[in-house]
Amino acid sequence: FIYCNNAGRLNYSVGGKIQTLVHLDTNSSGASIHSVLGYLAKEDRVYLVDKSLNIVSYRVMLAVLQYQTAVMRGDFDAANELLPSIPESEYTTIARFLEAQGFKEEALEVTTDDDHKFELALELGKIDIAHELMKLTPDEEKNSIDTMAKWKKLSDAALKTSDFELTEACSLSSDDFPGLLLLYSAIGNFEGMEELAKMAQEKGKTNIAFVSYLLTGNVEECANLLIATNRLPEAAFFARTYLPSRVEEIVSLWKEDLSKVSETAANALADPASHPELFPDRDVALQVEKMFMAQREATKVTGISASDYPTAKDDLELDLIALVKSQAAAGGGAPAAADGGDEVAEAQAAALEAARIANEADQQRLAEEAAAAEAAAAEAAAAEAARIAEEEAAAAAEAARIAAEEEAKAAAENMDDFGDDWD
Repeated sequence: FIYCNNAGRLNYSVGGKIQTLVHLDTNSSGASIHSVLGYLAKEDRVYLVDKSLNIVSYRVMLAVLQYQTAVMRGDFDAANELLPSIPESEYTTIARFLEAQGFKEEALEVTTDDDHKFELALELGKIDIAHELMKLTPDEEKNSIDTMAKWKKLSDAALKTSDFELTEACSLSSDDFPGLLLLYSAIGNFEGMEELAKMAQEKGKTNIAFVSYLLTGNVEECANLLIATNRLPEAAFFARTYLPSRVEEIVSLWKEDLSKVSETAANALADPASHPELFPDRDVALQVEKMFMAQREATKVTGISASDYPTAKDDLELDLIALVKSQAAAGGGAPAAADGGDEVAEAQAAALEAARIANEADQQRLAEEAAAAEAAAAEAAAAEAARIAEEEAAAAAEAARIAAEEEAKAAAENMDDFGDDWD
């Protein structure tokens, strides 16, 4: 039945469930001012009158009410028979009613609203349907905030099912650069990471671009990116660690920029050309840079297998400058600095591998020495504990002897007292 409540809502009841048709006007106190006049089935309209005798009507389709009643009874056969008699314009209303009753599969089949269908498909885990709906997005809406949010939702749903291909496609469509960074770094997609760095740089996402360049070993672009964004101090320190060959160039840019603020501060900056004594081992650092570049080019095509991680991770702890210096001091020397050539690259890679092996040997020796020191310390502690135990035992025996002597002396004195009493 259909009725108006005191709050000004036109409701109807189906199977014990209350559905709101429309919110009506109310008086100043919030009370309803309308009353139901009646319902005309042939027009599918309900008529109401307010206190000023104004008549209004609202469309209420009898077929919709009958469909909802059949659903509440659980009679889906009857509901399906009624569905063709309902205009498609009412299908979304019916779908939302089905969803509210927990029949989401049926709601997905009935609804004609693409947004509603997309949400239902995600809730039901039917990401293929959701993806097809996103492909139908009009060109004028592809860059809208709502569309980007939908792509992000679909990407998250695909990631939960380990559909990495769809996750990548959705993230690319929504410019989800952080998501792509996570995906590519997790699955080891080197080519994807290189493309991500370029896309992020073009879109002004410099943080993502910098991390992507760094993960792919493209330290030259890292430095260029810092320079392009006027992060000259960071660029100088970055070059000091990874690109010593460009320190002089970047410090010069830093000086020029800093001189606009303080000429004194700019003159206080040192570079390798004017103050070589402040950059010890610069020649060795330049050689190590060439070794790094050669190693990067040698592994760029094939990469490093994940199975090599147990040994490759130790390379992160290598002090290459110290190793090259120690190798040179031992007579082996460092590979000659040259430009290009497979022989030079192989020699540099071999030198790096030899340095890594030497470092592993040093680490093993140090570990053995530490283990021996620990064993010696444990042995000394055990000997000390034994000595203390012997001293405690000797002290206990001495205390027992003294106690026995005192007891015997006391017994003798008691015997003497007994004889005196009988005299």
